[in-house]
Amino acid sequence: MSNEQLHILAARAGLSVDWIDANGRLQTVSPEALRKVLDGLGYPAESAEDICISLQRLHKSSTPSAVPPLLTLDHGSLLDLSTWFAPKTPFVLNLEDGTTVTATLTDTAHLPAVAPVGYQQLRITGQHVTLAVAPATCYSMAMATNTDVPRAWGLTVQLYGLRRRGDGGFGDIQALEALARAAGERGADALAISPVHAMFACDTLRYSPYSPSSRLFLNALYASPETILGEQALRMAINETGLGAELERLEALPLIDWPRAAQAKWTLLHALYKSFCSGAHPLYDDFTHFRHCGGEALENHCRFEALQAECPKLGMSQDWREWPDEFKNPQSGAITEFAACHGAQISFHAFAQWLIARSLERAQVAARSSGMRVGLIADLAVGADGGGSQAWSRQDELLSALSVGAPPDILNRSGQSWGISAFSPDGLKRNGFRAFIEMLQANLAHAGGLRIDHVLGLQRLWVVPVGSPPSEGAYLNYPFDDLLRLLTLESWRHKVIVLGEDLGTVPDGLHDRLSARAILGMRVLLFEQDNAHFKPILQWSDQALAITSTHDLPTLAGWWRERDIDWNSKLGHIDEQTERNWRESRQRERRGLRQALSQDAANFRDDFSESDQIIDASVRYLGHTRAPLVLLPMEDLLGVEEQFNLPGTIDSHPNWRRRLPGGCATLLEGDSAIRRLALLAQARQEAAERDR
Repeated sequence: MSNEQLHILAARAGLSVDWIDANGRLQTVSPEALRKVLDGLGYPAESAEDICISLQRLHKSSTPSAVPPLLTLDHGSLLDLSTWFAPKTPFVLNLEDGTTVTATLTDTAHLPAVAPVGYQQLRITGQHVTLAVAPATCYSMAMATNTDVPRAWGLTVQLYGLRRRGDGGFGDIQALEALARAAGERGADALAISPVHAMFACDTLRYSPYSPSSRLFLNALYASPETILGEQALRMAINETGLGAELERLEALPLIDWPRAAQAKWTLLHALYKSFCSGAHPLYDDFTHFRHCGGEALENHCRFEALQAECPKLGMSQDWREWPDEFKNPQSGAITEFAACHGAQISFHAFAQWLIARSLERAQVAARSSGMRVGLIADLAVGADGGGSQAWSRQDELLSALSVGAPPDILNRSGQSWGISAFSPDGLKRNGFRAFIEMLQANLAHAGGLRIDHVLGLQRLWVVPVGSPPSEGAYLNYPFDDLLRLLTLESWRHKVIVLGEDLGTVPDGLHDRLSARAILGMRVLLFEQDNAHFKPILQWSDQALAITSTHDLPTLAGWWRERDIDWNSKLGHIDEQTERNWRESRQRERRGLRQALSQDAANFRDDFSESDQIIDASVRYLGHTRAPLVLLPMEDLLGVEEQFNLPGTIDSHPNWRRRLPGGCATLLEGDSAIRRLALLAQARQEAAERDR
């Protein structure tokens, strides 16, 4: 069988047969890998007959007789409708403000530029189309700070790593609120946090924040019920459950015991719900309103949580992809019947979502009221677990048979498979981008900024068939212009800045496309070098944020002391020769960084340890760059050596379990923290004066 038809099918299905790797070399996806990926997309290609049938399906779907339910366009531009309508066809445009525009298409069947920014409703020849009209740019740092040349700064924190008295073993929104107030009072404009997406209530062994059940809802474990329901309600729940001693034990552990801590928190939440529903609680109407506004999406998520918990009793796997057909469809009669019989369980999960939403809302108010011009920066994971709530609820719009990852590159020779599903490009178009829009709206609701993990995924994603190695994947292309316009529109409507993690194998032109929309890229100190020659301050981009490190990289202190190499050696991930080469390379990089930092005469005081001096100097170095926003991770502010996540490990390294040293109320009061915050604030002020 010839590969020509296979390649044609792959291209029409949105796959890139050829691609350029991180070393600049041309790579070609093997026929075997293409067949597997195509099958995961729903286009069988095992035989010539399969390919022919799949091509026919694609041809039919690519030439729809009716206009798609949603079209995107830039404000002030014409929209080509000639595929569906004749020139001079009359139309009616119903605008969001309640007014109406009546006109005709142009001589070339284009919609004239009469639609303002927003979601406008087009009615033409009996068809109804939503127009998503995007502004020129996202809500920018300049807009957020009301300055022409923003030189702001903030902190990043792994939320679960925070400590406070009575936290029950992991960080929560109350601890975040305290840190936000403290940071804002010291001049920070932003506080970026790890993802708070909904996890699996019935499976406490799954706690990676980047492998959620749903990106539409929140992790209720982070809720601070006492801030919403009152301290007395919490004390009564602790007494009723007898969890006092267990919570104190969990709180004192050096690492988070997620299974036990999560179970204890869920037990408390159940007790709080029981009490909440037992009388006429003053906030019950607010809860009811929240649930009503959540609509079908919230109801489906809560039904999923309840059904998953019942799986053992029903003799079913907890993976919905293995459920009987009557339970696979959220709209089926079996699901309706289940909901009628388990109303209390479903209502409980809605209650948990209400608590975390209101808690997060309070934290953002606290951040802004403390003086932050941005406030919380939420983190949007690149995907969700294919066996989770979002994939079940939006099956036509998500690819549950494919996992997102990364191809083999310089940093990871084997490639990566992250075990999460992505959107279906065709499914998004068929459904008017519903799943994408609702996800954006959910994550923008209680934040002043949004960090998009692996923002490259707006243009393309490396998808791997479930069960296959990462090397047997392919790039799947997305409707980039549509997604970019929708992101721009929602950012503008919510007045939220957008940051894009644009690291890795980056397609040509992506940086420029993002910058044109005022989406800040990300520049990491450890990467801003060419063979140990670190980039001078004034050569750093003014279209990207600057940061010392990330959750997937060693901390500055850990990098300087080679703790990441130590861990890789200890776990057997590298052989002796690789280790020697790595340490030699690190020595060159250390010399290079010190040389770059030494150009500032104010750096390197003899009364500090070497790693402390490096961190202090790096903070000043980043502060003096042209970046509109500099973010300093709490680990680097405090000089922590161990990183929160070591990529390529699951149980062998305590990923997502480390806690910060000290309580949230005093984290910023230590000598090192005070000194580095002052250095950063001063450097940012000097950079602003220089660039004004």
